[in-house]
Amino acid sequence: MKQISILGSTGSIGTQALEVIRTHPGEFEVIALACGGSNVELLRRQIDEFKPAFVAVANPLAKEKLSDISNVDFGAEAVVRAAKAVPNGTVLNGINGAVGLESTLAALQSGATLALANKESLVVGGSLVRAVMVRPGQIVPVDSEHSAIAQSLSGGVHNRGLTSQNQDGHSEVDKLVLTASGGPFRGKSRAELSAVTPQQALNHPTWAMGPVVTINSSTLVNKALELIEAYLLFDIAPENIIPVVHPQSIVHSMVTFKDGATLLQASPPSMKIPIALGLTWPKRLVEVAPALQWDKASAWTFEPIDSQTFPAIDIARQAVAASAAHPAVFNAANEVLVDAFLAGQVPYLAIVDTVQKVVAEFSGVDEPDLAQLHEAENWARTRAKQLLN
Repeated sequence: MKQISILGSTGSIGTQALEVIRTHPGEFEVIALACGGSNVELLRRQIDEFKPAFVAVANPLAKEKLSDISNVDFGAEAVVRAAKAVPNGTVLNGINGAVGLESTLAALQSGATLALANKESLVVGGSLVRAVMVRPGQIVPVDSEHSAIAQSLSGGVHNRGLTSQNQDGHSEVDKLVLTASGGPFRGKSRAELSAVTPQQALNHPTWAMGPVVTINSSTLVNKALELIEAYLLFDIAPENIIPVVHPQSIVHSMVTFKDGATLLQASPPSMKIPIALGLTWPKRLVEVAPALQWDKASAWTFEPIDSQTFPAIDIARQAVAASAAHPAVFNAANEVLVDAFLAGQVPYLAIVDTVQKVVAEFSGVDEPDLAQLHEAENWARTRAKQLLN
């Protein structure tokens, strides 16, 4: 059985991963669970069912509610220990936000395969993440878009690898195509978005996600972060990563090769397929999610991104070109602005407008270490709050 550690076990990715594990008995052994501590009752049920050897809870205030369980430890360091618990297995990092970076680094340094759903790890610390990898293909992407790219590359590149490069170092890949649902405001003009409320922005037409990711999807910041992630995962220049709007959310991304062929991965909108592949790559499990029904009529459409209304993707490209620390600034400033918008403190359009100002003001760090990345994030949060005031 494959040993598994799940970080963010009570969140959307973690709970779906445990559903996959539950429905495939004999395939996995859950060694460790880690979570923030906001849903103690769900964590208790997970401990009772999967009986992990080690449990980590980031919030020390949850200690009183779990005092009767002996194998639980508390604090950020406990979560990092959970990331190192399966050096010969797979760590699923489903933690939300940049706080997941240290767990990503710890999992890679331990030698484990990392099923990565925490895109902020790469966005914030991409150079550090790549530096600590102990073998090629150690990271298996779990974001549906990057999983789709990995699957398409596996079918199209002659060494069937997780990267865009052949064994001889010559790339066969021309472009990566990231699909986006378009969110709740597809087709709207900038003027029509001036009075958007949090409730409207949280009404995603396709996916059920947490509030931050849902707001990011509405502004296309999520797609901007995914562009940075794809650049770091697959060694493709940002200008050759093309986001397109695909409202049906059936094609999860594509790879165009230099001979003119394009391979794509298509399935109904379910995160269980990329999660399961993250746990078992390159093996596929059976009956993970329903397949497309080809005996029924359907239509798929693709549209270019309206960069005037949704400039986040262009800002992300500028951040990558500016310095290795600029993406961390982009992400940190956006987190501040999303929180402020959800609290009713700023209008919707101020989210990306303010992020753009913060990114433009940052002086940059070419080869940042972890402390410098944290400094850049702190500066970005402080500057974003100053601009809000």
